[in-house]
Amino acid sequence: MSAKRTERLLTLVMLLLSTRRGLTKEELFEEIELYAEASSPAAREKLFDRDKAMLREQGIPLEAFSNDPFFDQDNTVQRYRIDAVKYRLEGIEFTPEESTVLSLAARLWDNALLDSSAARALLKLAPGGEDAEAEPSFRPRIQITEPYWQDILRAVVEGRELAFDYRAASTGLLERRTVHPWGLGARFGHWYLVGFDAARQAERYFRLSRIESPPRALAAAREAPPDFDMARSLKNLASRASSGHAILAVRTGTCNGLRLLPTATIHADADDDDRERLRIEYSDELQFAREIASHGANAVVLEPPALRSRVAGLLAGALSAARQETAQPRFADEPSRSAPRKAAPEERLLRLLGLVPYLFEHPGAAVTDTARVFGVTATQLAKDLELLFVSGPRYYPDGLLDFDLRQGRIYLTNAQNLSAPLKLNMEEACSLLVGVQVLAEIPGAAETTALEGAKAKLIAATGGASRLATSIAAKLTEPALEPALEVIQQALRSGVQVRLSYFVPSRDEITDRIIEPLQVYSRGDLWYVEAWCALAGAVRNFRMDRIGSAQLTTEPITATSSAAPRAAGPASAAYQRSDDDQLVELALSPAAHNLAERYAALASAELADQRRAIRIATGSTRWIPAMVAAYGGDVTVLEPQALRSRTISWLIAAGANYAGEG
Repeated sequence: MSAKRTERLLTLVMLLLSTRRGLTKEELFEEIELYAEASSPAAREKLFDRDKAMLREQGIPLEAFSNDPFFDQDNTVQRYRIDAVKYRLEGIEFTPEESTVLSLAARLWDNALLDSSAARALLKLAPGGEDAEAEPSFRPRIQITEPYWQDILRAVVEGRELAFDYRAASTGLLERRTVHPWGLGARFGHWYLVGFDAARQAERYFRLSRIESPPRALAAAREAPPDFDMARSLKNLASRASSGHAILAVRTGTCNGLRLLPTATIHADADDDDRERLRIEYSDELQFAREIASHGANAVVLEPPALRSRVAGLLAGALSAARQETAQPRFADEPSRSAPRKAAPEERLLRLLGLVPYLFEHPGAAVTDTARVFGVTATQLAKDLELLFVSGPRYYPDGLLDFDLRQGRIYLTNAQNLSAPLKLNMEEACSLLVGVQVLAEIPGAAETTALEGAKAKLIAATGGASRLATSIAAKLTEPALEPALEVIQQALRSGVQVRLSYFVPSRDEITDRIIEPLQVYSRGDLWYVEAWCALAGAVRNFRMDRIGSAQLTTEPITATSSAAPRAAGPASAAYQRSDDDQLVELALSPAAHNLAERYAALASAELADQRRAIRIATGSTRWIPAMVAAYGGDVTVLEPQALRSRTISWLIAAGANYAGEG
């Protein structure tokens, strides 16, 4: 059925592109015999309406009009056509530097839908062009795990009011919210919707992971202010958080993670020789409280009272949850959680509409090369060519495509109507525009002039993309991370070693390392450098937020690191498994479900109260009690029992600092 629908859609596009006067429904039904397979005239009408809607959703400019102004709204006399000028993407050329930017931007998405859209967009803009770098060493990734992301994106672009159920972080209450959407953006590992809240009569931020019902599109939304820019709104997220300074008492020689914070100052404790005082400025009270709680009995908050109470509450909540018994879960293999792809007919139609201009520009293209360019097998490519051959109007044989396959090479003829690529649709434009904007935010990712040029030409390549340029954004790096990131990138370009001071939380220790970087990549809100480590004598992944300092050396990388195998890619788990790993089973509340992906869960099982059990592998379990404390009851240990008992004892000792509080 999907092949027939694709054939029907492709024939419809071919017919409507070939006419200036337009065609009526009756003429289209006569020409496209697949409409005759509908069970009734009413079913055929619905089929045609669905086809029109689908083509428009993909950015194909299908027009409906009437030659009789007195019957302009009468569907029985309407005619249909596709304006070739609006359809075709022509006359845009990119410099080699701009093409490199586009190639990097197209690789950013860790999402099946937008990854495919970015690949199609890149092919339209530079047909047959090779990637600027076959195996890049710089791999930032934009992740989307929220189930309603695409619905919200469409509402932002189309300017449609949205209604949804939202659980507020401050109160935990679930409320119905009506929002005029202005922008959609990612920061701190989460996606946010920014818009005008109808009930509050003010601008508000909504984290997509807290939306608990499918958003329902309503009437036309209130327009965003003329100066609205989602990238600027993302920068305001940090300033909107509470801020202050804390005084902590920490045991001497411990809490190195806190000592590494850029705002930390250390003083002697006049009342206790075994402890020191840390004064630290912070911007997010909850995040900072989690960090302090993870240091257990080694750190205690002296002031302010609100932060002290927050840490005490986290430790008390974690201990209470740790003591509760949970039924043994039944684990199953962890399913893939990639975002849903387009339905096969739509995806295949866009591939076919891209295949024709590619073959038109590359006569005699090899089957193997063409299949690789379009990300399909040679067998699937043969099926696509066969579908191109049979599609088209039955009474106009001159309008049919034809191809010849000789010695593994493809020759396409009679394809003038489809010889130019279709202009970028919303998803394709979004994938590249957001990618370019992300690269512009990362120090040293690409040359500024090339970034600006690529962005301007992308907007010109897509009708309506100028709105996307200011309403969709993502920020992957934070100021504290950028100095180390710049050093690592320079080392990769220069081929030299780097000296690091690196915090190892499981041992609460700062180590000195000489590393030879292999690649930099991100997963969620975390950045890693994969490198040959001289201290370990092996390839290791280093979390960049745990790097205290990074300095370039003059020593070139060695043959050992050059020959070292790299990880499968930025979507692979940062932790590399070994035969000595220990298996740990954890229970996660809904607020901590994202840990299943962060820790590359081997298996999962559903529990009561929307909780989830996961099984993970780890080389050491010393970090588990600290992580449990930081989540304040949202994570508990199920197995092994020895680790569960050790975690409870660890939490009791930590809570003793706040006896009677929480």
